[in-house]
Amino acid sequence: MFRGVNNINLDTKGRMAVPVRYREQLLQSCNGEMVVTIDTDERCLLIYPEPEWSDIQRKLEALPSFNGAARRIQRLMIGHATDVQMDGSGRILLTPPLREYSQLDKKVVLLGLGAKFELWNEEIWLSHREAWISDSSNQEIPDELRTLSL
Repeated sequence: MFRGVNNINLDTKGRMAVPVRYREQLLQSCNGEMVVTIDTDERCLLIYPEPEWSDIQRKLEALPSFNGAARRIQRLMIGHATDVQMDGSGRILLTPPLREYSQLDKKVVLLGLGAKFELWNEEIWLSHREAWISDSSNQEIPDELRTLSL
């Protein structure tokens, strides 16, 4: 399980060093093989260990092909899905199209979200985070959250 906020720098080739605290788990769970794709709602990337991604891709492929919203999600998520392998130094290479979509430059933020990661441009992340914190009144709370006790 991946948790936490990590500030990271991309190198000039678009490589990101995976934080040390996640490396061993990634090596054990997926031999460092991951899939990076785009988020369809935000300008960030989603990074999945390969077994997690395989389950998601099967579910996406099972969506009805005549449903426009389903086709949109399939095209964007599966179409942008890129296999990456963590190298011996714990880095992954992010392709130019993925970096362009998510507006990644040198400073990025990696969020551990349980079974996956999100990767954000640092400025965009900080802006969104502040907006989410200051404007929680307009959020519709799902029924599952209404019964959750923290």
